[in-house]
Amino acid sequence: MVLYHYFDRRTGPFRSLTAMPEQDAQRLLEQIKKERPDSFCAARDESYIQKRRNCEAILRREFAAKGGIMEVESPFYMVVEACPWLMTWYEQPDFLKIPIEEFDLRTVSFTYGDSMPTFSPRVQDGKEYRRTVYSYEEILTVIEKYGLPQDWNADGRFGPERYIEAHIWSRKTVEKWNTSLPNART
Repeated sequence: MVLYHYFDRRTGPFRSLTAMPEQDAQRLLEQIKKERPDSFCAARDESYIQKRRNCEAILRREFAAKGGIMEVESPFYMVVEACPWLMTWYEQPDFLKIPIEEFDLRTVSFTYGDSMPTFSPRVQDGKEYRRTVYSYEEILTVIEKYGLPQDWNADGRFGPERYIEAHIWSRKTVEKWNTSLPNART
């Protein structure tokens, strides 16, 4: 398994609005909307950061219940295997790919699909992988049963799941791949 992280070249990898103080995050989101109007991020509404933080609180709670280790408050986001659709999110797209073996698997959780719709009360389709956080071993079983969403739902017509999201709850491997993270050494 390989994890991919997609980003805009101008910003660089492993940046997170939810890792920032609320006012700074809102200010940056507004700046992105002005400077990168064709990016996926520019279409996010005013409540996005709060919704994402609420989702991350659920991810933390559920992963902790499974014995997961969280060394950071806000995870770094990746996806399982390549998802070409994510390249369309950025005006100047790029990506990193990191073999799963590089990570301490106790610090990686997964959702089958993006975590926001996975935990959204608006998505009520009864699929068994909704509202569930998976460990590495568990997600392998789900992949065996359903495959990769980017293979069977590349255009999104069968639901919101278009990739498997990986949540990296540690800086250790991320630092190896990006030494310019803010506060990376604190």
